[in-house]
Amino acid sequence: MTMDHAARVARLREADLYVVITESFCAGRSSLEILESCLNAGVRLVQLREKTRSDRDLYGLALAWREATRRAGALFLLDDRLDIALAVGADGVHLGQSDLPLDAARRIAPELILGASSHSLEEALAAQDGGASYVNIGPVFPTRTKAVVTGAVGPERIAEIRPHLHIPFTCMGGIKLDNVDRVLEQGARILAVVTAVTAAPDPGAAAAALRNRILEKRRDRPEFTA
Repeated sequence: MTMDHAARVARLREADLYVVITESFCAGRSSLEILESCLNAGVRLVQLREKTRSDRDLYGLALAWREATRRAGALFLLDDRLDIALAVGADGVHLGQSDLPLDAARRIAPELILGASSHSLEEALAAQDGGASYVNIGPVFPTRTKAVVTGAVGPERIAEIRPHLHIPFTCMGGIKLDNVDRVLEQGARILAVVTAVTAAPDPGAAAAALRNRILEKRRDRPEFTA
């Protein structure tokens, strides 16, 4: 059954770990292999990020992702490509600062989750006002998976932005098990990662360890809401 926007956002608020998968960061394994490991570990929010594949190739891969995520009851977001997200029945797209404007995307896809990247309070508020379903704050720590002009914003930026948001937010950028507490202590609840899971020797175990730490911290700090 196809969900509407409200149902999808409700599911998004329940997420803990958000795994973004690019095959070039999967240590020689396929993105589908990593995806299945994550789903088996209980991850219920995933993003396919492939910027260099042909449209036809990306469409075929996204169809396979849609089938796998539907079986698991997971939300499936696609990076950038609203057209392919709609074509395969994905749950949403994540849009960067240079991608299709949020208001245009919302007119085309009123029921999809629209995520937006932000590196400052001003960008986060602009995304919220522009119709984003969630905003991503980052990069929190230095990362080699995505080039950002601003550089790392630091975990303290989360505490600065969080009180001004009434939509869910995610945090991303260089987050690993050994620094995850620094992010969670600033009020983050949904953490997005790439290589901490995708490049791990055992991606499922890595995802499970991160999920356990997030959920443990949530129990300690119930005042933080997504």
